[in-house]
Amino acid sequence: MTVQDDRRENELIKLFQLQKPANATRSGIDAILYFNGCYIPFELKSTTSSSITTARDFGLDHIQKWQGKHWLFGFYNKTGTTLNYCLYGSPQSMEKWISDKKAYILPDYTLAQFAPELLTLNLLYEILGQKQVYTLEDARRLQKKQYTIQQYRNQMDLNQGYSPERMLSILKDRCRYLIERGATLNNPHIPASYFQDWERITENHAQRLRELVAEALQDKA
Repeated sequence: MTVQDDRRENELIKLFQLQKPANATRSGIDAILYFNGCYIPFELKSTTSSSITTARDFGLDHIQKWQGKHWLFGFYNKTGTTLNYCLYGSPQSMEKWISDKKAYILPDYTLAQFAPELLTLNLLYEILGQKQVYTLEDARRLQKKQYTIQQYRNQMDLNQGYSPERMLSILKDRCRYLIERGATLNNPHIPASYFQDWERITENHAQRLRELVAEALQDKA
């Protein structure tokens, strides 16, 4: 997150009287609303345009992270210094956008689960040559920097090396990674048309948010 984005996020947290999780980076939660005895997770986004950017390399992990969350969007002037208005997105109102993105990328992720199992030792031999024992350097030729040195060593099933079967497993991991990497979307936007009819919050921010959250929770029930 840039300094500018961090400043805006902190401004939204203060304006709406939210709490920042102590382990925000690891939890994947930007802010929390304590409401009616419940801790409600929020995703915060800010923009200087009419649409909302989401995340680079958007994949299934983002979908799993965002499903069921509440959202706050802050719309700023072109320089990002003045907040013009905010939008609240309930889990129900965000469900269609998230579901559409899941439907778009799911076929590629399904392919990533099944395609590696079609790889054979013959293909491994084509890539690295046929050996009884493969070396650490052989493994690095396949997985590049996707394994740490400790992960490479943990994968060894022979004395200072790898059997053909273990190397095939590493090749399958590489294949899975490449397909999943290709399945991600590059920062998909939420277009202005998606939330054009949503209420703009311009005053009494904290109070109005709690009223809208109460409505969303009631609708869900």
